[in-house]
This record gives sequence, structure tokens and C-alpha cells, in this order.
Amino acid sequence: GCFVFKPSTKKRRLSEKTAHDFRSTSCDSEDTELRFVTYQSLWNQIKFETEQIQEDLNKQLLDNLVSFLSRSHSDFHEKTTKWTCRMKFREIPTAALVLGVNVTDHDLTFRSLSDVLQDNITPYVALLEAKDCPGIKNLMQKLMGQLMNCDIEVDSMEDEDCVQVSRNGIRCSMPSLISWYESVTKKTDSETPSKKRNSSSRHWQSPPVVVIFKDMESFTTKVLQDFIVISSQHISELPLVLIFGIATSPMIIHRLLPHSVSSLLCIELFQSLSCKEHLSTIIDKLLLTSRFPFKLGEKVLQVLINIFLYHDFSVQNFVKGFQLCIVEHFYSQPLSVLCCHLVDIKKRVYSLSHDQCENIRRLPSFRRYVEKQESGKQIELLTNDSFLKEETQKLLEDLHAYHENYVSVLRCLHVFTSSLPKYPLGKQIRELHCACLENRVWETEEYESSLQLARMLNKTDLLTMLQQCVEILMSSSGKEFDKAVEKLKEFLTQFQNLEEASQEQDVSVSSQKELQKKTDLYHLQKTLLELKESRRSKKLTKFEMLRFEVVDYIDRLVRKYLVPADNRTLHEIVYFNAATVLRGHLNAAPRTALHTALNNPHWYLKNQALKCDGGCISNKAPDICIVYKLHLECGRLINLVDWLEAFSTVVTAAEEPNADAASSDQVDDIIHARFIRAVSELELLGFIKPSKQKTDHVARLTWGGC
Repeated sequence: GCFVFKPSTKKRRLSEKTAHDFRSTSCDSEDTELRFVTYQSLWNQIKFETEQIQEDLNKQLLDNLVSFLSRSHSDFHEKTTKWTCRMKFREIPTAALVLGVNVTDHDLTFRSLSDVLQDNITPYVALLEAKDCPGIKNLMQKLMGQLMNCDIEVDSMEDEDCVQVSRNGIRCSMPSLISWYESVTKKTDSETPSKKRNSSSRHWQSPPVVVIFKDMESFTTKVLQDFIVISSQHISELPLVLIFGIATSPMIIHRLLPHSVSSLLCIELFQSLSCKEHLSTIIDKLLLTSRFPFKLGEKVLQVLINIFLYHDFSVQNFVKGFQLCIVEHFYSQPLSVLCCHLVDIKKRVYSLSHDQCENIRRLPSFRRYVEKQESGKQIELLTNDSFLKEETQKLLEDLHAYHENYVSVLRCLHVFTSSLPKYPLGKQIRELHCACLENRVWETEEYESSLQLARMLNKTDLLTMLQQCVEILMSSSGKEFDKAVEKLKEFLTQFQNLEEASQEQDVSVSSQKELQKKTDLYHLQKTLLELKESRRSKKLTKFEMLRFEVVDYIDRLVRKYLVPADNRTLHEIVYFNAATVLRGHLNAAPRTALHTALNNPHWYLKNQALKCDGGCISNKAPDICIVYKLHLECGRLINLVDWLEAFSTVVTAAEEPNADAASSDQVDDIIHARFIRAVSELELLGFIKPSKQKTDHVARLTWGGC
């Protein structure tokens, strides 16, 4: 059934007012164009960075595929023993490319693969989709059409099992494809030496024909079987290479194809990078960096991550959601003009108008900041625009410095927490980032558990982590970490010079192994309590004391630099926190939209003549809207005759009575036909269904709040 929940009038009026405020803010603001230019510049930088990341992540996979195709082609070209053996068994070189269930990201991967192959291996690449290949003749049509760069139409009246389709003098069959390939390669061989030299620098001589099945699971078994069997019979004449795009598991090949067909394929498996690893890299490069001034709040980031993890696993959709956040932020926040790079802050701040200064004074974080100042400074901040601009510049520069320091210390903390058993603060850095944005991370139980576990690390792990932290802080652009680097290097020196008794080291190592073995919560707490009691009864060794000092120093860095962004002044300028708005854009509400369209058609049609007040029904509304409103007044079963009479009454309400009986009967037939069509559409949408109790009645399927 389809359940309609009509939103309350108060809530709707509030949302309409908010939308109107956003529109007026965006349209009437003095710096609308500057905000748009700033958004465009920022998004172009982020888009370029995203494409570069995806290219780098796919590079290894694409290189492996190119190497595979090169080997397959060289065997054919040189007629080696390996190719002769393969030709004897009629095997087709096949790459099984496992890409994962994030099918919305596959198009980008296949486009990149096609471009790389056409640049380095062969110009003959065909990309086939299951929706375009319901039969073998459709497959051959698409294949030859793409290879020959022409459009070949297929007569739907022809036999589905027939492979040969004739259109515009081209026969879509394997012999025709082989003849075309031989003519094209001979033409290339007969070119002038200079042209041949230029072409051979990019493509191999007698380049292979690569056929990519983008969604193998969606192809019918018969189509795949017929194509593979036909192709294997001509493999000695045509250097064909297949690439199967697989979203689930390589076992799907053996489920779709019987052994007699799969044995005709020489399969090599290729695995793409996990979509979760891909997302972690995107977040690391786009969000955990000070290169881009725009930031996402904790709830907004959690919405995007939840959609990724629980809906589609699509990195492309995550990036689109990120773009939507940027658009919404620059559209709805009048002060987003200050969301710019550090070098542009001074110029932007001193060009602010009086109204924009008032907008700064209205920010909640700025109000809290003013309340903490002395009375004299408070008066200056609230009345003197020049003084406010100077203070705003300092605060924004401090905010940029906060981001630089935050990212560096966050990475240091992640070095420690990611190596602990059970990962109290999460294994991925994005989980740790969300925890730090949400509240003061050092006040959480997970953080306390992490510190306790860190105080039991062995010497080798501790030295490795300290070295990584030194490298992170040294590579940071923040200027406040010189003393921290010196302190960590001092710890490293002390550890290296420290000579412990082997018995004490064995105790520490065994404690760590014990923690790793007993990973359930009960045994973990029990072990921690036992170690705590044992420490009370015996004196700490030099190693343990030094280890405590290291953990306490990292704790002090965390408390100093990982303060939640909500506590920073002017964070509203660079942080987007409207999770509800984002959720409304990304999470579709089809029931609400459908009810609004049928109950208030003027909302979508933008026709005020259709607007009705007081629950009345306009005869100018579409037929389905009239039928829908009438059905809301009925009970569980609806009498079709009564429904038709009510519909006819509404439709003819504004018409003058006609004395001509024949004309009246004709009008009744038209109204009857319109009614039947509207009821059929309502049934298709799932609002009603035929009733088995009474033949002249239909059953209503939706209830509540209408």
C-alpha cells in the first residue's frame, strides 16, 4: 500500500517562510555574485582534487589491465606456443574485473579504462550494457556499431536467434566483423612510414578488439553463451579480449555459464580498491586538510557517511552530496563570502558593508565571544565597524590556524588509537574525526579506554608511533609544534637509551598479547583491573614511567588542539551544520510529494487558478486530482457509481445545462472515459485496488492524516 501523511499546516508555513528567506537573502544580498564566484572557484579546486585522487587510486588497476592486454596481444601477434595452445582449445583471453556493489561509480572506472586502452593499446574498444543487449543480434549490432563508429538499426520483426542483421550494407555477423578488422589492419599497414610510425607509438600492430561487459550479472545467460561460443570459433582470426565488469563475486561467471562455455575462457582476476578505502581517502584529502576553507559539521558529515554505508556505497554520490553542502552553505549563509583562503581574508573583511557587520554581530558564537570581553571592548565590537573588522580578521586567521593544528594532532591521535585492540575510538580516521567534532573527545569513555590501553603498549610499538607522530608534526604547516617535535624526539632518545630487564619487558609484551587474545569486553576489563592492582603493589619501572609520560603528553596535545569546532568563534562562516536541510534534499519523500501533487496541483504546476481554499474541489484541476480528493472522503470500500456521479458533478459544475439530449449523451461518454482513465491511474499509483467482495466497488489502500 501507499500511506500518505499530510504534514501539519504550521510546519508547512514555517518551511515556506524559511525557503522565502533563503531566496530573498540570496537574491537581495549585495555580494551575491562574489559568493557565487567564491563557490565556483572552491568547487573547481575540490573537483580537480577529487578527479586526481580517483585517477591515482585506479592507476594500479588500470596498469595491471593494460599489462594483461599487452601480454594477450603479444601472444597473438607473435603466434607463440602459448597462443597456439590457446587457439587449439579456442580460449578467449578474459579479464574478470571485480568492482564492488557501488555500481554508480562503475561508469567512471570504465570510461577511464576505455580512454587508457585507446591511448596505449587499441582503438577498438566496445562498452556493452545489458539493457542494450536483450538478444545476440542486439549485442552484435551494438558491438559493430561502436567499433565501426556507425549506427546500425535492427529490425525487430527478424528472428531473435538470427545473428546476421543487414542494415545499410553491413551484415552484423562475426565473419563480417573479421573481414572489417582485416581490411582496417591492412589499411594501417599500407600507410606511409611516417603515419605508421606515429600510429605504432600509440597502438600495437594488429591491435586487439576489446569488448567490455559493464554489468555482467545483468546479461542473460543465453546471450553470453551464444556470444562466447561464436567468438571462440573465430579466435584464430580475430584477437578478441573480453572484460567482465562484476559487482558481486567472480563465482557469478560459473553460475551464469555452464562448464562447456566457461572452459572457453582464459580468465584472469582483477580486484579494484574497496569503496570504503576509497571514501577514507576522499575524506582524508578533502576534509582533513587546511587547503580548503569550507568544512562540514559533525551531523552533516554523519548524514553523508550513513547514506554511503547504508544505501549505495557510492563515492560519486558522496562527492555530489558534498557539493550540495557547499551550494547550500554559500546560498543560505550571507557571510559565506568570508569562507575563502587565508590570503584573501583581509581584503574580504575590509570590504564588508554595515549590514554585513551586523550579520557578524548576530552570530551566536560571536555573541558568546563578546560576552567574555571587557565592557569597553564590548562597546567597540558592537558599535564600531572598523574595530569589528580588525577583530574579525584576527578571529578568522585564528580559525585557519586552528584547522591546521587540529588536523595534525588528529592524525597523531589516530596513530595511537588505530593500533589498539577493539578500536575504542574507531579504526578509520573519519570515525575519530566525527567523535572530535561531536563533543570534547577527552570526556568520553572510549577515550579513557584508549588511554588505558595505550599505557600498556610495548616498546617497539611505542617507538614506531612516536616516530610517525614526529613526521606528522614536522610536515605540518602549523608554527606551534616546534616544542612538541623537540619533546617527542627527546622521548625517542630516552627510549633508545633505556635498558630494561628482560623480565620486565616480557611482562609488558605478555600483557599486550593477553589483551589482543581476550578481546571481549568482560576479559578486557578484568585484565585492566588486574594490571591496575599489580601496579599498585609494585614499583613502576623506568620504561613504564616513561611510557606514562608519553601518553600524558599526547593527552595534553589532544586537550589543547582537538577542541570541537562549535566552540570556536565565527565557525558558522566556514562550517555547514544544516543536517536537516541536507537530509531533506538527499532523502526522498515520495509519499509527501505525491500527496502534495494530487491534493494541491498548483504547488507543482505553478497555476494559481488551481488553488482552492476551504477544502473545495476545482473543476479546472486535472482529472486524477479530482478523483483523488473525492476518494479521500470515502471509507474502506468506494462505490464506483457514486464516485462517477460525484466526479461528473464537479467537472460540470461551471458548465451551463445543455438541452440537446444527443450532445448530452456524448458529453457523458467523455466524462465517463475521463473518469475511467483517472481511476486507472490512481490504481497504478497504489491508492486503490479492485475488491473481491463487490464487483462495483474498489478498496481504498491509504489512510491517516489526510
